[in-house]
Amino acid sequence: MKSIAISGSVRQNVGKRDAKELRYEGKIPAVLYGGKEQTHLAVSAADLKSVLYTADVVFVELDIDGKKTRAIVQDAQFHPLTDLVTHVDFLELFDDKQVSVNIPIKLTGDSPGVKMGGKLVQKLRSLRVKALPNDLPQEILVPMESLEVGKSYRVEQVELANAKILNNADDTIVSVIMSRALRQAEQEAAKAAKGGKK
Repeated sequence: MKSIAISGSVRQNVGKRDAKELRYEGKIPAVLYGGKEQTHLAVSAADLKSVLYTADVVFVELDIDGKKTRAIVQDAQFHPLTDLVTHVDFLELFDDKQVSVNIPIKLTGDSPGVKMGGKLVQKLRSLRVKALPNDLPQEILVPMESLEVGKSYRVEQVELANAKILNNADDTIVSVIMSRALRQAEQEAAKAAKGGKK
């Protein structure tokens, strides 16, 4: 799992006015929870870019006034108009405590159904996984080699060691459906076959 170091400082004043001043200075108000007590802190907006604007799951090595903590971003709020980050929730990680995280799905290999002209439809881009921090996968690989036209790959087919998937087992991750062009080609082939029998 990737790790990114971010330094932050404990906020003395917690309020809207203080938060506004922080953002003006290029900092983002944040909270760290999951441990014995919540910590209100401020982190650099620039430091957060590599954590928030990626599909990858990233561990954050937080250095808060010299005290180091391992965490993940549990939630981030964005301004509705500017799309800039306004607040971040960090969840403290412990080696012996399970966490639930959205892990991105990566499709691997080639689908025979797509090669035949079928259309690939990906319904899920990530799966909710519960595991100890060190057992969390970086990504979930979904093989495409068995996907013929009309076939699907479901959550229940994913195998993860030391981790539990929280999505419904029968949810479809990806499927190959009949494309319009392929349907047309099959109909024309069927017509031609009928015509040839006369």
